[in-house]
This record gives sequence, structure tokens and C-alpha cells, in this order.
Amino acid sequence: MAAPVVQIRDLYRSFGALVAVRNVSFDIERGAIFGLLGPNGSGKSTIIRMLCGVLAPSDGTAIVLGHDVTREPEAVKQRIGYMSQSFSLYGDLTVAENLDFYGRIYGIRGDRLRQRIAFLLELTQLTDRVDQLAATLSGGWKQRLALACSLIHEPELLFLDEPTAGIDPVARRQLWDLLFELAASGVTLLVTTHYMDEAERCSHVGYLYQSQLLTVGRPQTLKELPAVTPDGAKRLEVATGDATEDLQRLRAMTGVRDATLFGQTIHALVDESLSTAELATALGLASEDSCREIAPSLEDVFVTLTAAAQTAPEDLKAFDIARDTPREREVFPAADAVVPERSTQRRSRDGGFAAILIKEFAHIRRQRSTIFFMFVVPVLQILIFGYAIDMQVEHIPTVVYDLDGREDARFLTEAFVNTRIFDIAQRVHDEASFRAALASGEAKVGLRIPPDYSERLLRGQQVAVQVLIDGSDSQVASTAQRSSQMLGTRLAIEMARRKGEAIAEGPARDSTGHLALPLEVRPRLLYNPALESSHFFVPGLVGIILQLVTLFLTAFAIVRERENGTLEQLFVTPVGRLGLMLGKLVPYAIVGMVETLIVLAVMVFLFQVPIRGSIPLLLSLSLIFLVCSLGLGLLVSTLAQTQTEALQFAFIIMLPSILLSGFVFPRSEMPLPIYLVTFAIPVTYFLEILRGIVLRGAEFVHLIPYVAGLLICCFAILGISVARFRKQLG
Repeated sequence: MAAPVVQIRDLYRSFGALVAVRNVSFDIERGAIFGLLGPNGSGKSTIIRMLCGVLAPSDGTAIVLGHDVTREPEAVKQRIGYMSQSFSLYGDLTVAENLDFYGRIYGIRGDRLRQRIAFLLELTQLTDRVDQLAATLSGGWKQRLALACSLIHEPELLFLDEPTAGIDPVARRQLWDLLFELAASGVTLLVTTHYMDEAERCSHVGYLYQSQLLTVGRPQTLKELPAVTPDGAKRLEVATGDATEDLQRLRAMTGVRDATLFGQTIHALVDESLSTAELATALGLASEDSCREIAPSLEDVFVTLTAAAQTAPEDLKAFDIARDTPREREVFPAADAVVPERSTQRRSRDGGFAAILIKEFAHIRRQRSTIFFMFVVPVLQILIFGYAIDMQVEHIPTVVYDLDGREDARFLTEAFVNTRIFDIAQRVHDEASFRAALASGEAKVGLRIPPDYSERLLRGQQVAVQVLIDGSDSQVASTAQRSSQMLGTRLAIEMARRKGEAIAEGPARDSTGHLALPLEVRPRLLYNPALESSHFFVPGLVGIILQLVTLFLTAFAIVRERENGTLEQLFVTPVGRLGLMLGKLVPYAIVGMVETLIVLAVMVFLFQVPIRGSIPLLLSLSLIFLVCSLGLGLLVSTLAQTQTEALQFAFIIMLPSILLSGFVFPRSEMPLPIYLVTFAIPVTYFLEILRGIVLRGAEFVHLIPYVAGLLICCFAILGISVARFRKQLG
């Protein structure tokens, strides 16, 4: 006799202290429609996930199509189909694109793929909806599409987790008609359901309650169990005018063991000694014909089972005879005793990379918000940061209180203005107004010139000029303090030089014979002589923006699939882990390189920041950084379970990347512990590479330390991400 398609022995699964499946055992024969029933939380979905190889059992053994799901999960996935409890296909792909994607995942190509798609479209009556987006389908049509995708590779065993939940009765019936056709063609089905009428359609059923399998067998066999209709009892259907009111009266009658509503009638379990005439008289029914004896339903079976499990677990032994196809074996069939695949079509071995790649580009093409985020937002960011952020502090509002009022005092005021650091916002004539301008914030600097300023200069005496600075903005205050001191020193030296010329004495003379200071310092600025802030910020922005976009897009793309259930659907397929990861990352790497070109073009042509070094070298090293950023996104996706968590993790990564990488503040000025932390931030090295190539024209040999640091970060991040990214749920 052929080995069962599914063999389960003492299957056990716990999540910490919670036991989801407890010592479950059953077999499923080839061609059967096996219904797994039970209330929510009883363990139905957990059993299916273990049998599909996406959730490892805590204990016990499960053999599916001759393969142990614990040791050979990928071999199982090649030969099964899976339809999840909720719609888990891609809503922004069309019907045809979803089918094409899943066909490619299973390695089906060319004419064979086109034939399978055409056949399934006709089977599920989706031919007229081939170009319709999946998200716009109604519930019943979505389930048809999900069924078609699960059948694309001609599976021998099909798992359907509550396939008719949430769809109308007509769609339910039509879907079951399709399932009967599949069973007739030799496909074995395992179906979970809440509906008793669907359970009646199964060739075998098993009932789970609180993680335990209470019974398993053919529906008719279960109905005939003595424990369902005990000796000395019978089941009646009572048609009454007011079922709700009569139910309470019926339950209170002597000889009535149980009663429950069943539509507009009452189903009751009563003593055999209680006649229908007595029952009709007690309820005030017109005729005893309103009461008739009926056979038990599956609902009666499961209600009895549940009551026994709650009140008298020992009574469950009466249901052991329900196992009408016992196949207790000491040893399971060998794992290599597999049935040949139904299709001899040679399938691709690319691990699903091409299918994932094509699907991701389809997502990118259809999601306008993603396109906006990828291409428009980076340009907006570089424009805002490039224009709005300027580390040069100029035009500080200044209030002047001139108590002297003569030419020398006016010359001093003009000298402050000529620095371009100070702007005269007010001129006041009393101390109260002077103090008020500073206190109100209308002026950040106050210049007070004493009344004897000119007289003391004429007499050759030192004179003090007071400069009051608002310290609430440290950057403005430090600039004002430094600039006023430098201006005072310069004016003092100029005055000393003029006085020395007047008396024909001095410490030194220049080449023209004029008096001069003994030492002349002539500073010269390299690379950015005009001290333009854009030349410093914009190259750094390239790195910050690239990490921001690639990190967020990659993390959200994977976490979104986990939330929508599509990632679990992929886990059931034979797509390889490497193919899944590369298929996800490569499209965003290509997008990232396009963004790099866009941002660099904006930098060169709009902000007039020339690239002094090698462009090929810059692009090559940018690609390494992109891979590193994509790895960060992948790492976030392994840590976050929801898009909200992904957003939080992404911000945790971005904050130190902006504040500690040297983008805004010099790393050399940071405390030693924080300075050491900066070496673990990838963008730290990329900023040095960018500024080196763009501003200084640095060659590769000059950048070796930064390239080495970036590579170390890249390998470390990718290694951790790949190690954490598993094709299982827990």
C-alpha cells in the first residue's frame, strides 16, 4: 500500500510558555480532502506552517511527501502549494503578473509558464481579469487568484488555511467546486475551516481543541460514534414558532440532556423515553410532526468533544475508535522514498533571484510614493541643506550707542560694518534703549563708544570700547567675539603704524620704505578659498542622502511584505535565501546609483562644486557604500516586525550617522569615547572619501584607510544581516 502523503507523530510546538500544538498525530492519504477544524487559537495554522517547512517543530516528527520537514524543508517546498489565511499576494501587481512571478519562483519558464498561466486562468475563470490589479479584486476573486498561484507548479499536496474566510456563500461554493476538481485529479488537500458544511465535504476531518487533536476520521464514522449519541438517548429537531423562547423551556424539561439553536429550529439530545408527543405538548406545539428524529451532524460531534474536553477529559477515550485508518508505524518511510515530480519540465536553479528582481521593479514602477521618495526627495534635501544651512555667520544685528559722535567714532562704526559680520540694526542715544535692544533680541551685539574716544586717541592714550554680545546662540556669539577681537587688533596695529610714520620711527620698514610690523603673516586658503559652506556641506550630503534613501526603502520593502503576509507566502516557496535577498537588494542598488548621479549632477551644476578627482573612482567607492547601506536596511528588516518599528530603528541609525560622522561637527573635537564610536559608522568613511575626491582631488592611495574602514563595516553589516535573515518564521 502506498505511503501516506503526510505522516505526523507527536508533533509539538511551543512559543515560550505558550504551547500551540501538543503531541498531534495523524496521517493523510493521497487524494484525500483532509479538514482540520477547531476554534481560533487551537493550533491549525501552526500545524500547517510546520508542515510547510516555515516553522520548525519543537518536538515530534512530520514527514511530507517522504521528506522530513525539519531536515529537508526546501525539498518539501518544491512539491507543495500553500494558500494562506489572509490574502497575501501582491496587490500592486496584476493577475497575470502575480501568476508570472510565482511561476518564475518555481523555476517555470517560457512556453511551459505561458501554458500553465492560461490553464489556471481558465480553471479559476480569471481570464477576463488578467490585467486587473489584484488589490481591486473582490474577496472571492482574490481567493481564486491565490488558489491559481498556489497551483502554478502543479503541487502534489495543497495546504489551504481557511480559504473561504470572509467571502460570500456563492463564492465559497464555487471555490469548493474547484477543490473537488483538484482532488479528482489526484491533488491531496489539507484544509482548515470554521464552517461545518465545509467539514461535511471533506473525506477526513480532525478536530483540534486547545492545541490537542481530540479525534480524526471520516465524517460519517465520527457521527456514528456511541459517545455522540449515547445509549438511551436520541437526537430530535424541533420546529417551533419562537425558537429563542422555547429553547429555555426545552432545556428545563426533564429528560432533555442538551439543546441548541440551529437556524429557525432547535436540535436537542433527549432520553429515548421522552416521546415526541410529550415534547410537543410541553412546548404547546400544534402537532407532534413538529418534532422529528435526526442523525447527528458534525457540529454535534464537535460540541460533544468540546464539552468532554472541558468537563471530563477521560470521556475522550470513547472517541479513539474514530481513527478508522490507523497506520501506527515504528519507523517512517525513508526520506529518499519520494514520489517523482508530476512535471518533467526542467526548472531553473537561479534560486528565484530573477523572479524577485522582476517583481521588485514592478513594485517600484507602480508605487508613485516610492518613486517620489527615491528621486524627488533627495533633490529637495540637497537643495534645502545646500541653500539653507550655512556655517558662515554674517550680518549679525548690532546696536550702536555712540557717546562720542566725532569722525574717529564714525570710522570705528564703519570698520565694524565693513567686516560683513556686523549689520547696524539700530543707533540709540541713551543707555535704556541700548539695553532694551539687547534684552529684546532685536540686536545680538551692542557697541558702546565712550564720550572721550577721539580725545584719548589724539593724546595717544589707550581707549576701551565695550562690545556686548548675546550668548544665547553660541555659534553667533563665538563668531561675534572672534571677529570683534580681530577687528580691534587690526585697528590698533593700523593706528600704531600711522603714529610711527608721523614720528619717522618704527620697528621695521617694508620694501617701499614705509613703516611696517616686523612680521607679516599672509594666509592662503586651499580647495575652498571663498569659504563657501556649500563646498563643505554638499559633498557630505551625497553620503547622508544615499544612506537615508536606501536604508529606509530596503527596510520598509521587506517589513511591509512581512506585515502583508506576502513574505510568509514566499517562505513556503523554494526560492533560495540568497535569491530572495539579492532580488530585494539589487533593484534598490540600481536605484541608489541613479540617485548618486542625480545628486552629484545637482552638486556640480547647481552649487558649482567641481569634482577635482576621478569620477570612476568616486562611483566605484559609492557602490561599496550603497551595498553597505542596503545591508543596514536588511539588518533593520530582521529586527523590526512592523513598519513603525522599522521607522524607529532607521532613525536610531540615522541620528548618529548625521551627528557623529563629521557631517556637521568635527570628529576631532569630540570626547574620546564618542570619537571611538564614530569609527563604527560607515558614513564616517564615505564622507572622507567624498570630500577627498570632490574637494581635494585625492587619489585611491590617499584614501586607503577610509576605503578599508568602509569595507570592514560593509562585510560586518552584511554578515550580521545574512545570519539573521532566515527563511522561517521563528
